[in-house]
Amino acid sequence: MRSCMGVALVAMTQYESGHHIIANESMVNLTVGRNLTEGSTSDEFETNGFFNALLLTPPYPQFHWTKKVQDTVISAFFWGYMVLQIPGGQLAYRFGARFLLFGALTINCVASLMFPIASYYGGWILALICRMCQGLSQACIIPSFHTILGKWSPLEERGRMSAIIYGGQALGTVLGLPITGFIASSPLGWPGIFRFYGILSGIVAVVLWFFLADSPAQHKWISVAERRYIEEALGHKKDKKQPPVPWKRILTSGGMIAIIVAHIAHTWGQLILYSEVPAYMDKVMGVNIKANGLLTALPFMLMFFTNFFFSWLTDMLIVKKYLNVTQSRKLANTMGYVPAAIGFVFLAYAPKNIYVIESILIVICCFKVSSHLGFYINHIDISPNFAGVMMSISNFSSNCVSSFAPIIAGLILTDVTDKYLWRKVFFIAAGLYFFTNLVYVILGTGELADWNDPTQYESVALNENILIQVVNDNVNDSNEDIDENSKFKFTEVKENGKSRDVHIN
Repeated sequence: MRSCMGVALVAMTQYESGHHIIANESMVNLTVGRNLTEGSTSDEFETNGFFNALLLTPPYPQFHWTKKVQDTVISAFFWGYMVLQIPGGQLAYRFGARFLLFGALTINCVASLMFPIASYYGGWILALICRMCQGLSQACIIPSFHTILGKWSPLEERGRMSAIIYGGQALGTVLGLPITGFIASSPLGWPGIFRFYGILSGIVAVVLWFFLADSPAQHKWISVAERRYIEEALGHKKDKKQPPVPWKRILTSGGMIAIIVAHIAHTWGQLILYSEVPAYMDKVMGVNIKANGLLTALPFMLMFFTNFFFSWLTDMLIVKKYLNVTQSRKLANTMGYVPAAIGFVFLAYAPKNIYVIESILIVICCFKVSSHLGFYINHIDISPNFAGVMMSISNFSSNCVSSFAPIIAGLILTDVTDKYLWRKVFFIAAGLYFFTNLVYVILGTGELADWNDPTQYESVALNENILIQVVNDNVNDSNEDIDENSKFKFTEVKENGKSRDVHIN
């Protein structure tokens, strides 16, 4: 749904240039006619019948939206996406991921189905509102996924389970762009793009509602043995009472700070790679990678497969006890960030050769996905109970900072054909990858946080206070001093097998 908008706008818009244009090589030829008002539809289009009025049958209208209006419609999605990031994690924690995912996908379904009619009868403003609604709802999806992983993924299988879930992002890019272009050039036209994704979203929502459960204890068909295995591996209690979110302890955690810093570089690099690199190859290298669908999809396709390799590798290292969780996460993050940084440097000095450019992009994409087994799932290691909340915080922070990436690139690129200016853009991305990975290696951790279960932490403190009060009462009652070598000891056994001794002299 995110990637379809660019291709859809090519099919649904015309912009005055006095000649035929082909935008984004999306197989849609646009003939530009008379000078029309911004946001209006073509004068040649008139609805013919009930179904055509609903944009169910051709011909379909085309809109004379300026480039500024088109960019505003595209940006509306990300406005909504950023606004609901942190609340999305809190909603997933409070109401469960199943309910939130169903609601998010249902809203996406309705907004996508309504988009063609809203665009025609309400202009670009209603189109913007539809996209903003999609952004608001999709902000809840990744925190919901992390919440589910926190309830369902034992440590020994966490890498592979996350690879299956988040590998869909790469696969969606590979399949989404060609499908979008195919539908746009078919009799279904550009309205068919939004109806296809709307129906698909609705189907997925129904499937998740009937087959997804927030936890093993709530699943209808899970075996007793499997449920016991998952719950014992994660140390989940039967008590359904949800403790409050320990915001202060999360935000001041060194591990959380490391995740946020690493997430910033991840999002920054993605924006440069997906938004700026195509322009670099077009303006500087003289090659347009969009003209060849196979070359466009190849890095993402290979990234989908290497994702499973790295997930198997990290799980194996943990299961075989070659590395502990902390070491495994740091290694995975380093294997993703260092090659990506080197790749950006090579891209800055690459010759004018499509094979060299494509090879560099493949290396960057294939290795950077390893970071998904590093910082990206590290929230679950630190706190399975609050993984969704933590993901919403790091995702929000990374999007806020990385939103300046295109702005900074625009300030640097006073001449988009100057390869020396482009080197500065790529050097910034490379430097961020190197620096943030260093911070993650220093501060990152895979240890379970003591605030993962705040009720247990409060229980320890309460028992300490009770014990101190009992000792004081005994001293006062007997009027005897306790020998300085004597001591009382209280041991609290925690879920992760560690114990805490409280000594009172």
